Amino acid sequence: MSFEIVTFGDPILRARANPVVRVTSETKHLVDGMMEAMHAAEGIGLAAQQVARTVSVCVIDIPPELDVEEEGGPPLNPGIAMPLVMFNPKILSKGAAMTRRDEGCLSFPGIHSAVQRAVEVEVAFVDWKGELKTLRCRGLLARAVQHELDHLDGVLLVDRISPVKKISMAGKLKRLREETEERLHEKKTAPGQKL
Repeated sequence: MSFEIVTFGDPILRARANPVVRVTSETKHLVDGMMEAMHAAEGIGLAAQQVARTVSVCVIDIPPELDVEEEGGPPLNPGIAMPLVMFNPKILSKGAAMTRRDEGCLSFPGIHSAVQRAVEVEVAFVDWKGELKTLRCRGLLARAVQHELDHLDGVLLVDRISPVKKISMAGKLKRLREETEERLHEKKTAPGQKL
């Protein structure tokens, strides 16, 4: 079963994630739904808050052709199998090199902006077997890890863009917030619901 992706304006996107105590069948159902929603929206990453859950899990699936520095170059993250499911992820270190690249977000449909991120990060997380894993990620994977971990902390794309860009996007952001708030209000006042 797929989940609906939450958009900007829903307060759950600002909630900090609660740790996953253990991986259960319910957790597996959540991850399966997140994967389905991410792929249906043609995304490469999704955090639990984006499907209205406040648990510390994110999924990432970088296509092999995007895991390169330049066209035809070698993979940046050989040996890291996709899709990647991370429970309770935490960035241990960031490389000194930074890059500003265009970034989008499934919770901000149609909105992209340049965001500065570390080119390389080391991330620790718990895998499906409950084992602690550590990965060194580069390129787009490192960017995706940083983006999804921001979500788990309640930090959004809009928080990472420049003030000038935020001003130029003010109309789009306002419309998106209003549409989201209207949908939330409709859900609360649906037939059979108490006001």
